[in-house]
Amino acid sequence: MTRPAWLIQPRRLLQVWLISLVAAWLTLTLGMAPAQAIAVFEMPQVRAGEATWLVDGANIISRINEGKIANQLANLAASTGNEVRLVTIHHFDYGETVQTFTDKLFDRWYPTPADQANQTLIVLDEVTKTVGIRVGEATAAQLDSATATSVAQETVLVPLLQGDKYNQALLDASDRLVAVLSGQPDPGPPVFDEAFDNQSESTFASAETTEENRGNNAVLLIVLLVLATVIPMATYFWYVGFGN
Repeated sequence: MTRPAWLIQPRRLLQVWLISLVAAWLTLTLGMAPAQAIAVFEMPQVRAGEATWLVDGANIISRINEGKIANQLANLAASTGNEVRLVTIHHFDYGETVQTFTDKLFDRWYPTPADQANQTLIVLDEVTKTVGIRVGEATAAQLDSATATSVAQETVLVPLLQGDKYNQALLDASDRLVAVLSGQPDPGPPVFDEAFDNQSESTFASAETTEENRGNNAVLLIVLLVLATVIPMATYFWYVGFGN
């Protein structure tokens, strides 16, 4: 026997409601997750003495420049015993900073004081354009804290502020670290063009702005989820009441 139209229609509405609810929930959960964020334990394992000098997790360095950097740092390790590794990531996991990520990765890769002694690790985060650096105890005798900070915050960052020049940033960092750790005069940081000051301030959002935007997006997604639930249910009950 054919069912009355007033019974069939609510069933279709229920199906639409369930689909809308699932779609809204997926949008909510996936939309709030940081895109392509990576945790320290997801990074490939590298050990002291291993011939891995650049880990380009963000895929922002050309193959040619990867080879140049690797050759420079391999020669440095062979001639001085100082090992430098450069890492790029798309974005660190929520709750981290680039420096906490760098420190944790350093401890994971070099778990003992002996492993850590002659190491230098630089991590560049693509999304926030921030840089972390960690230097081993023996290496710090040549690469003091002020110079290490200058390498991270000037040598690497200036090319990024002047046009997202990731290849130049890591090439310059490699050149400067090789010079300092080989006992040569420090070439110093690049000269920053003040004309880019205003542009950089308007381009890179502050941490407060980023958190505010994340909160606003979450509220919007929750509202969409509620609407996707309430509207089909109200329509369903209206049809049921109308049919009766």
